[in-house]
Amino acid sequence: MRADAESLDIADVTANWVNAEVLQAQIDSRIKALADHAHTPLFFGRLDYLHAPGAGEDGPEDADASRFYIGRRHVHDADGDPMVVDWRAPVSQPFYRASRKEPMDVALRRRFGFTGGELTAYEDEHLTDPAAEETTGRLLQAEIERPRVGPMRDIVATIQPEQDVIVRAGLAGSVCVQGAPGTGKTAVGLHRVAYLLYAHRERLARTGTLVIGPNDSFLRYIEQVLPALGELDVQQATVEGLVAHVEVRGEDSPEAARLKGDARMAEVLRRAVRSGVTMPTEPVVVVRGSRRWRIPAYELEEIVRELLDRGIRHGAAREALPRRIAHAVLVRMEAAGEAPDDRVQDAVARNPAVKAAVKAIWPPADPARTVLRLLSDADFLAEHAEGVLTPGEQRTLLWPKPPRSVRSARWSAADAVLVDEARDLAERTPSLGHVVLDEAQDLSPMQYRAVGRRCSTGSVTVLGDIAQGTTPWSTPGWPEALTHLGKPDARIEELTEGFRVPRDVIAYASRLLPSIAPGLKEATSVRESAGDLRVLPSTAGTHEDAVLEACRAALTREGSVGLIAAAPRVPALSAALSAAGLPHLAPGEETSPDARLTLVPATLAKGLEYDYVVLDEPAAITAAEPDERTGLRRLYVALTRAVSGLTVVHAEPLPDALTGR
Repeated sequence: MRADAESLDIADVTANWVNAEVLQAQIDSRIKALADHAHTPLFFGRLDYLHAPGAGEDGPEDADASRFYIGRRHVHDADGDPMVVDWRAPVSQPFYRASRKEPMDVALRRRFGFTGGELTAYEDEHLTDPAAEETTGRLLQAEIERPRVGPMRDIVATIQPEQDVIVRAGLAGSVCVQGAPGTGKTAVGLHRVAYLLYAHRERLARTGTLVIGPNDSFLRYIEQVLPALGELDVQQATVEGLVAHVEVRGEDSPEAARLKGDARMAEVLRRAVRSGVTMPTEPVVVVRGSRRWRIPAYELEEIVRELLDRGIRHGAAREALPRRIAHAVLVRMEAAGEAPDDRVQDAVARNPAVKAAVKAIWPPADPARTVLRLLSDADFLAEHAEGVLTPGEQRTLLWPKPPRSVRSARWSAADAVLVDEARDLAERTPSLGHVVLDEAQDLSPMQYRAVGRRCSTGSVTVLGDIAQGTTPWSTPGWPEALTHLGKPDARIEELTEGFRVPRDVIAYASRLLPSIAPGLKEATSVRESAGDLRVLPSTAGTHEDAVLEACRAALTREGSVGLIAAAPRVPALSAALSAAGLPHLAPGEETSPDARLTLVPATLAKGLEYDYVVLDEPAAITAAEPDERTGLRRLYVALTRAVSGLTVVHAEPLPDALTGR
């Protein structure tokens, strides 16, 4: 298929060089999408239907018409006949959902096992033969428990029925997935994007799709999943990247950041953006030939108040104002017996007197300057925050030293979100067709609003876990979060069956749930391997040696190793690893045979996974956070990054919530 695309000759098929460039770009994109992944097999399953789909029960019994190989991509032969059916096609759905109880007209489901891209095994399930023995599902289990090396990979061979329901949900509806660690919620979100692009390609090609992750390390970790499925045009960004209208150089206190993320700030900003609008005190006089048309100040005020009451965006109202004034002039012209048309109205709207009046009444809004003034001018803030924020909250928002200009201001990440809100109040933010928002539990209400603006006319897939909320403003519950997002009717699904975290490890981490998220169900694990869990006490003098020894032990096994530690301890641990001759990487860097160990600050561990995790000093991880609950949630995240084994090394006493005291 790739060779066919590469051999296309378009020299004589285009009318001009512009068409040739466009067509060649499309061909290049097609060739890129057909890139071969040597260690990723194109097919992983087979379905044998009792009856050829679409033929009915009395249709012809043609083995070729009722047998389908299921894979990551559609593959056809030289004649165009399908050899492998895309996993997203309707005919592939029973591969994920069929069971003995509900076989969905499937006689046999075959799973293929691969090692390094080479076919090594297969396993059959006879779904409609009562005499057939139940299969062990060993290939499915082996694929689930396969060691993790390098970036995240797709899960098309192991999608479970409850995951498939979410993946294939329609484009029109929004979905929120509450998922415990290891339940595959991130993979479900990414595969949902791939499915929607398959089912609604033309629409989403026009409107666009976007995956939003918590940080750049996470985005690098997941960036190969969609290209492996042939989807190359999905944008990826962080919330910070979406709202990067000002340079972020400053940092807020936790209380200031929480307050700036409060939904009440939207009303304060709305008032501030409209503060430049002033009521007219002078009439507008339009000269047309020998006639003068006068619109009195009271009528102009009625027009302005009507535009304000309608609540439309500042910029749109400013564009509408001259046409409304021109309309008032045309009404007078018609009353005088003239017959003006649209061209006359356009000319009046561009009249110097009208333009001068609009400039004075409704000046353009500068979002960054408006936010800067709110945060640096106590009187301006008090005027627009009256009845919304208390005097104490207003003092918390104000900068200690007002900056001289927008460029010299030390904007924080929360300030950038406020600027984004102000920009949307001035001019509408373009909406995408579908947005996937991962690790959503950590967003503030104002950040939810920023994301919601990007899918106001589209849909969204929200992924997260309330128990993993580690910001001072993390959401207390999904209904509230979805309301801020502008999707209050989104369907909430809960995934509690884990595929990544071993049983003993998730049980150990779940000791924290009563303290951090008492309303959530405890996750279970489908993994047959209980996992390797060790809790090793050390002494202050030998603690680093114990950590190094745990890392060496983990490196003797197959797969990736993550050393997770409190951020303040990372520099010392990095120096100790280097001194001990243990090469290590930073999160998001590619693993190699020489460096399978990644040193991960606990603040960046969310969403990542490693075969073996060495967890350094849990007490230091909790102490690095502003409060105990946030610290325990950060620890919960760190404990649940392991796929095969977890070693906890501690010199200080473990948190009481972890020991059951």
